[in-house]
Amino acid sequence: MDVDRAVAGFAVHLRAERGFSENTVRSYRSDLAQLAGFARAHGVDGAEGISLELLRDWLWDGSQHGLAKSTLARRSAAARGLVSWLARTGAIDSDAAVRLKAPKPDRHLPRVLTRGQIDGILAGLAARSETGDAAALRDLAVVELLYASALRVSEVTGLDTNSVDRERLTVRVLGKGSKERVVPFGVPALRALEGYLESGRPQLVAGAERPVTAFFVTPGGRRLGTRAVYRLVSALLAELPGSGPSGPHTLRHTAATHLLDGGADLRAVQELLGHASLGTTQIYTHVSTERLTESYRSAHPRA
Repeated sequence: MDVDRAVAGFAVHLRAERGFSENTVRSYRSDLAQLAGFARAHGVDGAEGISLELLRDWLWDGSQHGLAKSTLARRSAAARGLVSWLARTGAIDSDAAVRLKAPKPDRHLPRVLTRGQIDGILAGLAARSETGDAAALRDLAVVELLYASALRVSEVTGLDTNSVDRERLTVRVLGKGSKERVVPFGVPALRALEGYLESGRPQLVAGAERPVTAFFVTPGGRRLGTRAVYRLVSALLAELPGSGPSGPHTLRHTAATHLLDGGADLRAVQELLGHASLGTTQIYTHVSTERLTESYRSAHPRA
């Protein structure tokens, strides 16, 4: 089996059997396409020719071209997964990647907004929505829900009309690995969602040729895409001081940190975020500690 066919087959396996998200499959396939090109450049066309030395050279080449440690770690994981799958299915005789290692990615504290900044963003969106503009009503509902429930952007755009329970104030989302969970939201988010459902969404789905199941939509009733939400949130965060990521994930980081600041249990936050590992959630405890330290130093007379 040539390497390109192996990569295509592995992508199908990840999607159909492992339940990986489209974003993850796309990232793995892109990484492994780079590996296939590197292998061909070194005289390796067949999957049986993928050796530990070749994989190490590939990662080293990436580091020499300035790839981040996180990218190298992802490449290493993709390569190990591919070769392991090939060995399990009998396409190759042995798993050459079992001893492949990559540098541990640097651990950066996520960007977190203050409560005042969040209040300012939501107040600005609410003021725009008072005109009755459908897109403004939708944008307010999107940002309120992102912050209220600490959802991933793909989880918000993937919502259908039957995913939201306004009586119980919960949303049912499909997270990573096709794992379903139910997440609560608060009364301010409920008000924004109801305003959108009552006045905004009917305008946006008007003229649609078939019934629309997507909760958040564009004019004409098409499902709102993740890129549109990225543009919305990036524009809102660009107006604020501070550096760091400016996409919707910043609202997720902010919500998790504010929950811990308010005394929420770490396990409860893990469940809310849909993290498989508690260790992934624990980064927010470092953010909360850092914020506490800063507050202490700025406020305590003997700090």
